[in-house]
Order: sequence, then structure tokens, then C-alpha cells
Amino acid sequence: VQLVESGGGLVQAGGSLRLSCAASGFIFNDYVIGWFRQAPGKEREFVAAISASGGRTRYAESVKGRFTISRDNAKNTVYLQMNSLKPEDTAVYYCAAKAGLAVPLLTTGYNYWGQGTQVAVSS
Repeated sequence: VQLVESGGGLVQAGGSLRLSCAASGFIFNDYVIGWFRQAPGKEREFVAAISASGGRTRYAESVKGRFTISRDNAKNTVYLQMNSLKPEDTAVYYCAAKAGLAVPLLTTGYNYWGQGTQVAVSS
């Protein structure tokens, strides 16, 4: 199982980035994918998640209306479109995967993790 994040970088406040999570080594269509982030000195926190079919999404309150999660099962890839970025969005962003129907918000609900991609938002 492999999850590889990409698309991070440095952006000014108000800007946009699109993160990608490319998956391999498992039946992608059977897995929920979540995005989490971890800022220096803080715990890893939930950002967004999408069900295996793509029909259900969940978001943290802090990103609702600004971030959009989507998936392309033909490409084994999940995306996180991040708009109206704020300095407090600065963190390492991780994608994670779990099998089944439930779409959990906790890190313990996911079995597989990527290595992360850095997002930095300047004020």
C-alpha cells in the first residue's frame, strides 16, 4: 500500500493550492480517503474525507466553504482543492486510507498514511 501526496508549496494568504494523493497497492474504489494536517507543535488534525464512492464528504469546520475534496477512481487519486488560504492553514498535509463505509474524523480510524506534503501560507 502506498499513498503519495503532492502539490504543496508556498502561497500568499488568499491564494489557492490543489493537493493530490496518488494511491497504489490496494483496491482504491473500496477505500475511504482522508486528509489531515499537522502544524509545528500541534497534534495531527482532521481536514476532510471522502467515501469510497465519492458520494459522501466530511469537512472540519475550519475549512468548510474553502476546501473541497474530490476523487477520481479511474486515476486512483484524491484531490484537496484549497482556496482562500490563511496563515493558520500552514502545516504538513497527509492523506490516509481505510477500507469500508464509515468516514471517520479521527486519525485512529485510518490504516495507511502517506509521507505528507508541506503547505506554507504567508501573510
